[in-house]
Amino acid sequence: MQAWQVHENGEPREVMRLAEVERPTPGDGQVLLRVRAANINFPDALLCRGQYQVRPPLPFTPGVEICAETEDGRRVIANPALPYGGFAEYAVADARALLPAPDALDDAEAAALHIGYQTGWFGLHRRAHLEAGETLLVHAAAGGVGSAAVQLGKAAGATVIGVVGGADKAAVARELGCDVVVDRRSEDVIAAVKEATGGRGADVIYDPVGGEAYAQSAKLVAFEGRIVVVGFASGSIPSPALNHALVKNYSILGLHWGLYNTKNPKLVLHCHEQLTELAAQGAIKPLVSERVPLAGAAAAVQRVADGVTTGRVAVLMENGAAA
Repeated sequence: MQAWQVHENGEPREVMRLAEVERPTPGDGQVLLRVRAANINFPDALLCRGQYQVRPPLPFTPGVEICAETEDGRRVIANPALPYGGFAEYAVADARALLPAPDALDDAEAAALHIGYQTGWFGLHRRAHLEAGETLLVHAAAGGVGSAAVQLGKAAGATVIGVVGGADKAAVARELGCDVVVDRRSEDVIAAVKEATGGRGADVIYDPVGGEAYAQSAKLVAFEGRIVVVGFASGSIPSPALNHALVKNYSILGLHWGLYNTKNPKLVLHCHEQLTELAAQGAIKPLVSERVPLAGAAAAVQRVADGVTTGRVAVLMENGAAA
């Protein structure tokens, strides 16, 4: 089979190599899956760089989120078990963690439904308890993680403010349903959000960026507001001033979605059922901005790493072009 492999750490376009390799052999409790589509996530770039919290042995195949087919023909969503990741014709995954792919979504959309949307659902509902009528601010609103949070926020009845970088991404955020879009490259984010909220700020802030975005969040969070810390795509991990949280009466909530797979896997299944229902209703639909063949995976991972993409980029196998 064909698979992208990383033999040394570095930038994706430099260290990912497409090779002919043997199909992986599943271990105990694992299954072999025929990949139909693989969604590209920022952690794939971190894996290539050796900067992710998980460091699989070299060589490994990146690709942490797929829509695939089981040997008995079921269409499923899975997180491959590294080192046998999803940028390959076949991958390996834990049998008990397989989720049914929603009929309402094609393969590329289904592959993109899992990590970003689960993270968004847990962040907004389980951690921040977002309520209808509240204001949600989403940083990097046109990106893969942010776009999921925007759709989930709208589905929950919130007013959504999206912060983006550039006119093209602003257009995408509007199409996603943001009620207010702020372009951080041409606007003062703090002034724009305060104007949009009458000086009150946002009840919930969803931050996958860190760095300067978090500093803005601390200034824009409303009384009894909640800042959900999802990640640090900026590369800068902030050090919050806890006296500020005390004085302004807001909460800082961390979210490591992967922990639920071991701490409370039933919640992951419950979340998937909720997401499947929302997809069936048309309330959410992953924004897949690019669909590339397997041969284009390395270049696509690099584009995601460089922050120049919108929504999700999916790698499609010949067998995964349609649902």
